[in-house]
Parts: sequence; structure tokens; C-alpha cells
Amino acid sequence: MAPTCSIMFLLCFALLSAVSFAADPFVSYDFRVSYITASPLGVPQQVIAVNGQFPGPLLNATTNYNVVVNVFNHLDEPLLLTWPGVQMRRNSWQDGVLGTNCPIPPRWNFTYQFQVKDQIGSFFYSPSLNFQRASGGFGPIVINNRNVIPIPFPQPDGELIFIIGDWYTQDHKALRRTLDSGKELGMPDGVLINGKGPYKYNSSVPDGIDYLTFHVEPGKTYRIRVHNVGISTSLNFRIQNHNLLLVETEGHYTSQANFTDFDVHVGQSYSFLVTMDQNATSDYYIVASARFVNETVWQRVTGVAILHYSNSQGPVSGPLPVPKTDVSSPWSAMNQPKAIRQNTSASGARPNPQGSFHYGQINITNTYILRSLPPTTINGALRATLNGISFVNPSTPVRLADRNQVKGAYKLDFPEKPFNRPPRLDRSMINATYKSFIQVVFQNNDTKIQSFHVDGYSFFVVGMDFGIWSEDKKGSYNNWDAISRSTIEVYPGGWTAVLISLDNVGVWNIRVENLDRWYLGEETYMRITNPEEDGKTEMDPPENVLYCGALKNLQKEQHHSAATSILNGHLKLMLMVLLASVFTFC
Repeated sequence: MAPTCSIMFLLCFALLSAVSFAADPFVSYDFRVSYITASPLGVPQQVIAVNGQFPGPLLNATTNYNVVVNVFNHLDEPLLLTWPGVQMRRNSWQDGVLGTNCPIPPRWNFTYQFQVKDQIGSFFYSPSLNFQRASGGFGPIVINNRNVIPIPFPQPDGELIFIIGDWYTQDHKALRRTLDSGKELGMPDGVLINGKGPYKYNSSVPDGIDYLTFHVEPGKTYRIRVHNVGISTSLNFRIQNHNLLLVETEGHYTSQANFTDFDVHVGQSYSFLVTMDQNATSDYYIVASARFVNETVWQRVTGVAILHYSNSQGPVSGPLPVPKTDVSSPWSAMNQPKAIRQNTSASGARPNPQGSFHYGQINITNTYILRSLPPTTINGALRATLNGISFVNPSTPVRLADRNQVKGAYKLDFPEKPFNRPPRLDRSMINATYKSFIQVVFQNNDTKIQSFHVDGYSFFVVGMDFGIWSEDKKGSYNNWDAISRSTIEVYPGGWTAVLISLDNVGVWNIRVENLDRWYLGEETYMRITNPEEDGKTEMDPPENVLYCGALKNLQKEQHHSAATSILNGHLKLMLMVLLASVFTFC
């Protein structure tokens, strides 16, 4: 090799090594978040789109890939995107919530870069600030298995993604004002399926609404991924005359079980296999309808799409199929979530079976009972609480405050159990211990079903029941094949217990996914630090970290836009192309 070529090769290799924080492949996306006008329920309104799409585009990766997402904020208010269920191993700097990140100001961009380390499965992304998820900004995430690790079922013939959620014809700013005025939001105006309104299945549906049709081939089996990205309504999902074979939820394969219909709660994601085994005398209804409400009164809160076989003999007609799952009594409602078990023999992201982690044999080091109550007035404003504390987000993100010796940004005094004392506003967080094994009991004393989520982790769902949790309930726990996931429903007047192995250093949000309660303060954080930190259990802040609050003077103005995408998102790709050119030339 000529001297000039040698120098060029070494230079490219050095630069390529410098911009790679792992040997695994990269995928890069540009997300331009903006307002567009749409009429999903027949009423023109402002929605939040990503790259002009509502919902946003698919973020597709494979286990251990490095993901680069360059987000351009074209909204008129600050923005953060969060990635529920993506664990951000060692890297809470990328989590996209106010406790970990400064918001992206309007007309600025920020590049997220994270690795989907040891993960597979179905997730979604969404805005985390200012009630924006009520206007959109969400989209699906798929993390595929590596080729060396087989999936625990035959390769499907295709995939279909369903983004479902309740919807209001008012935008997020109007809904925010309603909550700020001390009022509840009331019944939604409908349910959207992939950003579209309902098929006109009866005269109650207005004319002219754009609905969705899914085209399938007879005899084929499809993997269907369903995500409830809505505001606060649990939805029952069903496909007329077709069984739903549950195979995965939020990154873990399940014991396979057939369901005629399935309740998907706010913030949850599931995968099913559906075989097109009907005679196609007509099309079929796909339905997502409100659950755990007065379904007669809430009839309008129903999304309807169409399943169309290529040999279909005509359009569908007649009444919608009704859910067959019994929720007539409180205990029967729990039969479905209790039937979701982990496939202990299947491999997930790693070759070892999912059941090789024997969580039931580990001693619990701490128990946290997190009690939610109906919203109450604190200092003249409507607020929601956990253990009597309505969380106020710190103006300086927690780990930034730690690294820069900012005092008083937050408190580490969140109570391990509820106390009978007046509710208050506070910045109280859980001071958790690295490598401990904790039990968290979500006690829902609110009046409606809630979904709770933990960032940075998946947890084992070992028990749920009605009443008040007590120590003797541990005798009923599933200590063998409990599903591991990141978002779980808790029934009103009931509790759900989960176990978490705290092996991921950082600051991690614990929140209710019901957007109204989250907005009103029903959240906290776990701060987990390694006292022997040597750079191996927590990454340093990224070079492009944004500063705010007490550190706002450290933030430099942005004087660029699209160029940043090339610099941050595609530098590695450019260097690889350049390196290939060197080989060709020399």
C-alpha cells in the first residue's frame, strides 16, 4: 500500500473508532416533529406529526444495535421524546424525561444515541412533556432478534402494527387548560387506530371519516403488534372471528395462549399471531373499544378498522363483535392478566432461556408501597399523588445536578410507604441501592384503572389482587414464571406487586402512564448510583448534553439545523464510505 494510502487508511480508521462507542451496527433516523392539520374524527384539528406522519414512522432495530435519532423540534414549545421499555443500559442521559434531560427548545435539535442492549420486542416512542402525547408525536419501535437466536414460533408471513388510543377533538393545549382549571377531562371523543377514525359500522358514526383497511392473504399468519398510546382509557382489542395467539409483551416472550379479545391498558404493548383462516365471505371488523367503563354510555369511544382478505367477497356489515372476556365481576377481570406467563424455555435477546434468572429465590432487600389516590387540591390546584406527594420536576436534571455539584435540586426522602398526612408538592425521590432486589407494590386507591411504568427496567409481575396489600400476600406470588415487562395495570381498589433487580445505574422515572394523572404529578424517580463507579456501570453525559435550570449558563446557542443531522447522525456512515473508497483507490 502506498504511503499516502496508508495515511488515509489510518486516519479513517482512527476517526471511525472515535465515533463508535460499541462494535455493534448503527441505525440512524431524523425525526422532524411538527404540527399538521388532520381530521381523524371528522373535525379538523392540530396534531403532532413526525416527518409529516401521524402516527410517526417505525423505529426498527436489532438486539445490541446503536440507535441514533436526531430530533428537530418544530413545535412552538419545548419537547422531549421518551422510549418506554427501552432500558437505556448505563445511559439514563438518553431517557427523555425531565428528571434526566433538559427539554429541546423550539427550533432546536438534539441527537439521542443509545444502544438497545440485550433487548428484543415491541415498544413505542412518544413525547413526555406538556401533555403533548394527547396530540400525537408517537410511533412504534421494533427490536428484532439477532439471526443467531431463533424466535419461539414459526416465522410469520408478515407483520401488522396497530397504534390504538383514546382521542379528543381538542388539542393537548386545550386539554391541559382543562386540567389546570381543576376539572377532569371527561369522556373521550373516540378511539383512533393508526391515526384514523372508525369505519361507519352504524348510523352513530358521522359520514366522511377516513378509516383504515388492513390487506391480508388467506391462510397466512401475521404477527400483530398492538400499542395503547392513548390518554387514559383501557381498550379491548379484537378481530372478528379470529383468535389472538399471545406471544410477546414489552420485550419478553410469553407462554402462548389463545384469546378471542384482549385488554390493552394505557402504555402497554403486545404481540399476537393471527392466522387468516376464515372463509372471507366478507371483510371483518377490527375493534378497539373502551373497557372498564359504562360501555353503553361510552359507545362512541370505539375504534373500528377493516380486515380485508384478498379473496373477500364483499364489505362487512352488521353489529360489532362484543368482547367475550368476562369483566362482570372484579375478580374475573384479573383472569386475563394473571394468565400472562413467561415462556421460560425460550431465548429472548440472549441465548440463555428467559427462565434462567430465578427471581423467586432472591431475598427482597426493600419494599416500596406506592399508593395512588383520586386527585386532590394542593395549594389551590388539582394534583395527583403517590404516597401523598405530588411530584414537581427539578429545573436541573438530577444527574446533571450531581455532576455539577448543584445543591438542593431534589430530595432523596421519598417515603417507602404511605403516611396519613396532608398531601404536598415536593421533589422527593427514592434513594435506591445499586444491586439490591426490591419489591414495589402499586396500591391503586383511585377510582379508575391505572397503568404504572418503570423506566430503565423490566420487572417481574408476581401478584395482583383487590383490597389492601399486606405481607401475607407474598404467599400467593408467582415465583416461577411471572412475566417480565415494564408497564402493568392496577385495578381500582386493588394492588399489583412487582420485583426489580436494580442493576442499571442512573435516574429512572416511575410513573402512572394515564396521561392526566401523570401531568398532575403522579410520578417519582429512583436514583441509583454505584459508590465504586469506575466508568463501567454509568456512561458520562453525552457531548451534546443540553443544560438548563441552575446550569443554563453552560448552554451554547444553536446556530445550525440540518447540518447537525449529518454530523451527529451519519458521521460513522460517511467515514465507512470514505474508508471503502480508500480501499478501492489503493
